[in-house]
This record gives sequence, structure tokens and C-alpha cells, in this order.
Amino acid sequence: MGQALRIKRCDFQASKNNEEHHTKAISSQHLIVRRGQPFTLLLHFRAPVPKFGPALKKVTLIAQTGEQPSEANRTQATFPISSLGDPKWWKAAVEDRDSESWTLSVTSPTDAVIGHYSILLQVSGRKPRLLGRFTLLFNPWNREDDVFLENEAQRQEYLLNQNGLIYLGTADCIQAVAWDFGQFERDVVDLSLSLLSVDKQVGAWGSPQHVARILGALLHALKEKQVLSMAQATQEGALLGKRRGSVPILRQWLTGRGQPVHAAQAWVLAAVACTALRSLGIPARVITTFASAQGTGGGLLVDEYYNEEGLQNGEGQRGRIWVYQTSTECWMARPALPPGYDGWQILHPSDPLGGEVLKSCDLVPVRAIKEGTLDLTPAVADLFAAVNASCVVWKCREDGALELTDSNTKYVGNNISTKGVGSDRCEDITQNYKYPEGSLQEKEVLEKVQKERLEQGKDNGICPPSLEISDPLYLFLETPCFLPLGGDVQFAVTLINPRDQEKTVQLAIGVQAVYYNGVLAAELWRKKMLLTLSGNLVQRITTSLSSSHFEQSPPQDTFLRLTAVATHSQSSLSCFAQEDIAISRPQLAIEMPKTAEQYQPLTVTVSIHNPLDAPLKDCVISLLGRGLIHRERSYRLGSVRPGTTLRTQFQFTPTHVGLQRLVVEMDCNMFQNLTNYRNVSVMAPHLAA
Repeated sequence: MGQALRIKRCDFQASKNNEEHHTKAISSQHLIVRRGQPFTLLLHFRAPVPKFGPALKKVTLIAQTGEQPSEANRTQATFPISSLGDPKWWKAAVEDRDSESWTLSVTSPTDAVIGHYSILLQVSGRKPRLLGRFTLLFNPWNREDDVFLENEAQRQEYLLNQNGLIYLGTADCIQAVAWDFGQFERDVVDLSLSLLSVDKQVGAWGSPQHVARILGALLHALKEKQVLSMAQATQEGALLGKRRGSVPILRQWLTGRGQPVHAAQAWVLAAVACTALRSLGIPARVITTFASAQGTGGGLLVDEYYNEEGLQNGEGQRGRIWVYQTSTECWMARPALPPGYDGWQILHPSDPLGGEVLKSCDLVPVRAIKEGTLDLTPAVADLFAAVNASCVVWKCREDGALELTDSNTKYVGNNISTKGVGSDRCEDITQNYKYPEGSLQEKEVLEKVQKERLEQGKDNGICPPSLEISDPLYLFLETPCFLPLGGDVQFAVTLINPRDQEKTVQLAIGVQAVYYNGVLAAELWRKKMLLTLSGNLVQRITTSLSSSHFEQSPPQDTFLRLTAVATHSQSSLSCFAQEDIAISRPQLAIEMPKTAEQYQPLTVTVSIHNPLDAPLKDCVISLLGRGLIHRERSYRLGSVRPGTTLRTQFQFTPTHVGLQRLVVEMDCNMFQNLTNYRNVSVMAPHLAA
């Protein structure tokens, strides 16, 4: 190393640097920094350095990453210690010095390759000496970084917040599920970079667009291998796995160990992708679209078939309406696209063609979906259809003929929702994806998309068939948003005869169980009736329905699909209406203070009410919460008798200051993964005067 510079040790000052780089929550021992932002190294010498200037001129630093670092692909950088460093390249300068130590400030370029780095010191061209290793991430705080996010509250939410909410259910009954993103868990950065290492184009890891596509493609491929279908789960009696957060799933997928993910919970892909993106420094969030059209191939029509008894009969060839669909959005600039498409991008994984897994994820600007810019990237058409398609309903007659119905199905692309910034409020972001229904802008965008698809020869599935109604009949459904367990639900069918002539009407009502992706799970109930409607009459038929009326119990994690079909003898056209209803489950009530003191006991009361006629047996309560409970705690509570409420108190000691979340989960013989959560603000202890 030369007589003048005999290095004793190099202090990476991880705690100080990580605090300044917003990574201290990940580690205070290992240096984790963000690109484009200086960090300091403290070099200690074994002997005094007699002349600072001459010694400094002989010294260069080398930063390298990847298996075969090279300057050609930007995975290696050799740079001097000089205050005149290249602002667009790696640079280092001496901030402070004495005869026995130097404090160096090192800055990476804002487009540097992310990953695990080694940093070496070289004197007078001799063999470099390893000073240590650090990890480099994207930097949303740096204006020159492609992932720059100007609003600090949004940075806190979409990058630093580990306590998430994911919205499931129906558009009329949105249910918040607590989710632990866990991007600061000790091994998550390593797991994400390990996943990314499947891609050998390490030199492209400076592009957040490339990194997001690779992660989306790989996680989709891993998820597809690990998903247990609904049919398999039913046949094998498989229970739903514990799905409380991203980290255990990411670990299971990467190691190949652990239980498969039930297909009814395949939405966890969006949450795991969000965790991986946030851990590497890319702002991300999970969004949910209700009544989403999937599998249309970009066409704007979805077919649904129903029999004369009001039950869904097979699947159409032009996609399916999902009850809800979750996706991942990430924030970044798109310099390769025309101006105006920066900001939120949606990951759109697809099945790989020709085995090219790494190319099977598109990154679509949300604005392109709203404006219907189909030529921007191939996936725009699919995502535009998901929130703008129309549903065409056919009635299958007994003779096999198909009959078009006059339907008033739900508006596709409802209530696109995500967690609000800095709160547990559900934020509706539908306006980001589409113009208001019935607006002039919506009409112009739809006309533009239809014209482009016709010019491309993709006219199949654009405009719904027109109906000529000579003798109209109107049908409407009124339903609650959920079916209460152990109770009755009232719903009403309203028929309107606007003509003077009397009509004989056959009304068929059916109830089926469907999974979140619109796949039928079971037929539950049906009813047919013959009615006579006088001229200019509005007739409202009210019916009471409870789970005891069903031919079988709805499978877990399904929804009720209530349909009504009305046909009158004077017309060949049937009227159709449909509503999806969430099935409620026993509720866990949590009573706890809104504030607590660090290191002081906190008491929580959990109540379980059983509304059913049968007992809830083998009840097990689990409590977990980062900063509140060191390890997950589980308690056996026995049974909860019908119609009763079981109240139990628990005590634990918060260890971390700040807003923390307690998650309570219950499993029993009839239900799995019943969860609820509460937030508590933990204050620092009061010091005695």
C-alpha cells in the first residue's frame, strides 16, 4: 500500500449514513445508501500521513458490482479523490482530515446501477485493497433520479410505510385487509436483489423501468408455479395459508419451501411486488379495481351467458368480469416515451411467450389508459378494456338458441381504490384511469379507441349489439351489500310495464357463489314465478333470503351473485339484472387506547361474536405487530357458543416509538384468517424531572 498510506481500517459510518439516506430502518450495521446522495467513509491509517497533497494524488477508489464488473456496462467505476469530480460519474472528496485519518465524501451518479457494491482503494496503481461493501438503492429524494417523488408525505407512504391496507370485496362493500409490506425486514433487500439476479443484464439495473419489469415478470412466474387452484384446494381439503404480509411469501417463493398460495388469494402478487419495489427504492402502491373486465384481448365487450332459471351458464369467449382485481403501481419517469407519461405506471405481467419469462411484464403509464393511447405499448389495450368494456348478457334457451337480453349490469371499472396518504382512508383514484361516466371526454376517448381498433382490423368486440325494443319491460334489483351470517337478507325485484297493455311475465331469480375472478363456485338457490303486470304498472317483489335456504354452504372466500331474468310472452327480448353480494364473517372487535407509552404495559380487549346457530370450536387467537410484540403470540380460547360474545384481554409492552399497528387473527373449525387491526401511537417515556 506504500509507506505513506497504510490503512488500519475503514469506518463506513453505517448508522449516520443510513439515517441520512432513509435506510436506518433496514440496518444500522450494513451501509445502505441511495444514489446521487453523498455518504461518508472514515479512513484510519496505521501511521501518520506526512504530506497530504502528494499522498492524495496517488489514491483512487474503485466501486464495483455484479459478477463480472466492467466500466463498459457501468458496473465498475474508478475515480480519484478530488473536489473536481465529474458530477455525472462517481466522485469522492476529502471533507476532513488529520495526520491519522481522512473523512471521505463519496457520491454515486443519479443513474448508477443499483445492487451490492464493493469499494476498493488503490495507491499508485498497486493491487487494490478492499475497504468494505455497501448496497446502493434508487433515490426518490433526488430530483435527477427517475424515481424522484416531490411530495414528502407521498414518499413516506409509498416508500417508507410498512403498514398497508389492501381493498377487497365488492364496489358496494369494500373491505380493508391489513397488510404488512415489510420492506425494511433485515433480508428483504437481499431477497429482492437475489430475485433480480436472475436477469444477467446487470448494467441495465440503473433503469427503474427495467428493474420494475423484471421483478413483475419474475414474481408473476413464481406465483403461477406456487398457486393451488380452487378445484385442487377443494379436492385436497387444503386450508388457506397465513397471508398477513409479503415477506414470508417472498421467502417461500424464492426458497421453494412452504405451503402453496390458494388461488382465491392470488391477489398477494400485487402486494409482494409492491414490497420488492419499495425495498429497492421505487415508490409503489397496491390498487384494486372493482368489476374489472379481464381476458378480453383488448376488446371492449365481455359475454355472459345465463339460462332461463337465472343462473350463469358457462363462460363467454370474450373475457370475464372479475369481482375485483388487484394491481401494482410504481412511480417513475419515462424518458423513452413521449412527454406526459411520467408518474404512476402499472405493472402488467403476462404469460411468457416462447419461454421468455423476463420479457413477460409490461409497464404501462396510467395516463395512457385514461387517454386510450393504444400505440404507446401493447398492454394499454388490455388495461383500457379492463375499466371501459361493456358486458353483453345472453340468455340460453332450452333449445340451445342464444337470445340477447336488455341488461343493466354494473358499470365496469368501479371504485379503483388504494390506501390514502398518511391515513387508513380508502382513496378512490378512478379519475386517474378514466373520465367521468357520460362525460364528453369519455365519449371522445371511446370513439378514438374504437376507430383505432377498426383500422387495425380488430373490430371483434368493440361495440355492443344494438337492440330494437318494440314492447319494453324494465327490471331492477335492490340488494344489500352483504349477507349477514345467521340472519336474513331482504332484496327486491322491481318490474315496470310502461305500456297500456297487460303483460304476462316469467321471472327467474338465481343465486350462485363465485370467486373473486368471476369463476363459478356453486349453485345455491333458484326460484321461478309467473306474474301478470297490468298496464302502466310498477310492481315490487320483496323476498327474504338466508344461508339456510341454500342447497349447500357457499365456499369460503366467495361472493353471492344474485341474478334476475324476466321474459314476457309478447316479446322475444328478456330483461336482466345482476348484483354481487359479499358474505359477512364473524367480526373481531378490538378495544385499545389510541396512544401508549414505550416500555409500559398495554392492555387490549378482543371480542368474538358468534351469530350462527352452531358453536365456533377450537378458536385460536393470534396477535402480531411490529414494534408492539416481539414475536407472534397465539392463544387457545376453546369454543364460542351460538349467539354469544367471548371477550378476552391481552397485555404486551410496546418497544418502538411511532404509529404502530396491532393485527389480531382468529382461526376456528368453521373459518380461517378472520382478521382485524387497530393503530396505536407509541410515545417516548416521560422522564422524571
